[in-house]
Amino acid sequence: MKRILYILIAAISIGSLLFSCDAVEDRESLPAVTLTPSTLKFSVTQNTTNKNIVILKNEDPTVIPYWRYVDGNGNELGHSNKGDDQVTFPFAGKYTVYFTAYTRGGSVDAAPVTVDVAENDETYFSDPKWQMLTNGVTGKTWVLDFIDPIGWAGLDYPYNPTGSDYWNWFPDYASNSWVMPSKDWGEMHFDLNGGYNTSVKQTAISSTAQTSKTGTYGFDIANNKLAFNGGVEMLYGGDYYADCAVWNSVKVVELTATSLRLAVIRNQSRTGEGVCLIVFHYKPKP
Repeated sequence: MKRILYILIAAISIGSLLFSCDAVEDRESLPAVTLTPSTLKFSVTQNTTNKNIVILKNEDPTVIPYWRYVDGNGNELGHSNKGDDQVTFPFAGKYTVYFTAYTRGGSVDAAPVTVDVAENDETYFSDPKWQMLTNGVTGKTWVLDFIDPIGWAGLDYPYNPTGSDYWNWFPDYASNSWVMPSKDWGEMHFDLNGGYNTSVKQTAISSTAQTSKTGTYGFDIANNKLAFNGGVEMLYGGDYYADCAVWNSVKVVELTATSLRLAVIRNQSRTGEGVCLIVFHYKPKP
């Protein structure tokens, strides 16, 4: 009995030694944050020939930069973690750029930088896809198209046809009504009335209750991406919400004047299915 007691005491003593030192030493080894808001090295400047273009530059390679920018009403317009980046503010108005420097010891926030844009950049919206999505200042509202409201595709679809994950299946609803109940799932609105304005009215999965959210959006035409800001998320139908971690940054799969397909990544399937795109199909609201 004494022998067993000695073994237990020894085990407890060794365990105490193992867990009593390392965490403290790790904390003490982190360097103190020596930077202050006034000593951060970065710049926010407007392009000399086009004042709507703002250049963001981190001038300290020892920190990890993080930028975010809002309009005059405080609406979030976007963010970036690039050391050298630029953003276009096509609408006249006041904007605020926030810069945070991350170091091993912590983070330091710089004083916000205000940017004044004197006039609209009319050439920025010359790409016809802006008109297709938003109908300009007037705005455009999209609803699910129940000819084929949902489909699935590989991550390479549709812009990398030589990729290893290039495939799609867009079933017709008439033969595949199991994909979701036929009901009013809500609507999604975009316009360019003095800003990137969006609103989404979403119907609950198991009832007719609806919630509405308004915010802003970012449309990256070159990379076929659409981002919702301010807590707004993409309109969807059916019981798919829990299968995808992100609903505010989506892929533009198709855009014409009469058809819009947006995709989220299924990356946490509740039934163990693989990673793929879930593609929702919309049409202009009648």
